[in-house]
Amino acid sequence: MMGGIIFLMMLGMPVALAFFAINLVGVWIFMGGAVGIDQFITNATASITSFALVPVPLFLLMGELFFHTGLAMRVFDALDRGLGNMRGRLSYLTVGGGTLFATLSGSSMANTAMLGASLMPDMLSRGYKPKMILGPIIATGGLAMIIPPSTLAVLLGSLGRIDVGALLIAGLLPGLILALLYVVVIRLQVALDPDAAPGDVETRAPWPEILRGIAIDVLPMGLVIFCVIGLILLGWATPTEAAAFGAMSVVVLAALKRCLTREAIVKSLRGTLVVSVMMLMIILGSTTFSQVLAFSGASNGMIRWATGYEIDPYLMLACMILVLIVLGMFMDQLSIMMLTLPIFIPLVNALGFDPVWFGVIMLLALELSLATPPFGLLLFVMVGVAPPGTTIGQVALAVLPFLACSVLLIVLMMLEPGIALWLPDRILN
Repeated sequence: MMGGIIFLMMLGMPVALAFFAINLVGVWIFMGGAVGIDQFITNATASITSFALVPVPLFLLMGELFFHTGLAMRVFDALDRGLGNMRGRLSYLTVGGGTLFATLSGSSMANTAMLGASLMPDMLSRGYKPKMILGPIIATGGLAMIIPPSTLAVLLGSLGRIDVGALLIAGLLPGLILALLYVVVIRLQVALDPDAAPGDVETRAPWPEILRGIAIDVLPMGLVIFCVIGLILLGWATPTEAAAFGAMSVVVLAALKRCLTREAIVKSLRGTLVVSVMMLMIILGSTTFSQVLAFSGASNGMIRWATGYEIDPYLMLACMILVLIVLGMFMDQLSIMMLTLPIFIPLVNALGFDPVWFGVIMLLALELSLATPPFGLLLFVMVGVAPPGTTIGQVALAVLPFLACSVLLIVLMMLEPGIALWLPDRILN
């Protein structure tokens, strides 16, 4: 069944339709023909009418509004004025501003597209080498998958029966550590090749102007961050309620700054609708796929096979991470998650791993696979917003040092699970 889905996707069939086609064959064979089809329809309907999935469109709407109303560029402009003529200033700004935007968007593609479209032309005009432009933009764009609110984390928690609130909180500290590692990489690149990121001619703006920009454009974003992350950390709201508060807070801020135009609202709603329907269609097909695997005995058989050998659990975990990275070269992250969760989650429970800890590692592996050649999704997004002539090879070469940071963090988390579990344990227990 897995081979059939991958084959149909390689032929160009949409992911949702590939799942449906194989599901129908599996249901007909394993669940009694026409009777199984009736059950298939019932199960499919139940899979997307879950209240736990409500944060997905709300987080998407929040990010779309933040981008289309221009609030994102106000934040970048305010941060830019305060950095002065630091060498590699715009590369650092990419990581700092991109990390902040990651907490407000929840979408890696939106994060990468916004950073590329807004910062890359200016960086090129000032003589930055491609490695100082492409690498930080793609790497920071992927942070939205880990730092809450992460749409994919909500889906992972909902479908893997993992505490969504704990999973969102657990991604905060690893995401910030990863951003810090990116800063270290940029500093090393500047030290080894000073010409790669020339010092900018602008001097730092006067302190009154810097403070005014922070007070007007940056600090109000703290309201959004508090509504999304703070309410969950304090235990005052569920992820669903926090997502609603977050979307409303962006609407209020945009209205106060008089940038909540009809055009921005229409574009935001359209973008949210397109992505949400795509995700729900794939969820609908993949949930039934996991049920067919379980009904046929394939899931239990896979678990018995994997646990029947005396293999170290961490070696098995490394194999699972490798599978995610390899699949990421050819498939989008949602499809990978839907395809592997029916097997990985029972296996994780059988091996005795903490599901929240594994969820963060899985998100890191998926973030890593987003930029893995030859078909990492963020590579194509970057080429799409980059100047004509930019190749996949250039983008892939620039992002390699930042991919090493993700690998290093995964290893550190395997050695010290507390990196992910300390914060949710302190807050939720």
